[in-house]
Amino acid sequence: MSKLLFDLRNVPDDEADEVRALLDEHGIDYYETKPAAWGLFGGGIWVVDDAVIVEAKRLLADYQLRRQAAARAAYAAARRDGTAESIWTTLRQQPRNALLLLLMIIAVVALTVLPFLLLGD
Repeated sequence: MSKLLFDLRNVPDDEADEVRALLDEHGIDYYETKPAAWGLFGGGIWVVDDAVIVEAKRLLADYQLRRQAAARAAYAAARRDGTAESIWTTLRQQPRNALLLLLMIIAVVALTVLPFLLLGD
């Protein structure tokens, strides 16, 4: 019976491609399911043979550790260079989105508090 090895929900294409290449490189048979309608299931990579699932999980864990280390190193380098994204850079780059988000937050808070204010009268 097949086992789910890797859920593809919110996974960048490059990471999914690297996982496929890793499985191909080690000769592990797998198949892929596509995302379902309305986002109920994000798709996945399934290992066909139950006997190799432990090895596949070990390979995936090693890969994810290497990817995490590379991402942290890239972020640290971006912080040193001053090119790392922060809240302030995002606000400066997308002021319209920030303003709309602030207005939505104010609206939600107002709708939440309004019934209590009206009860006080």
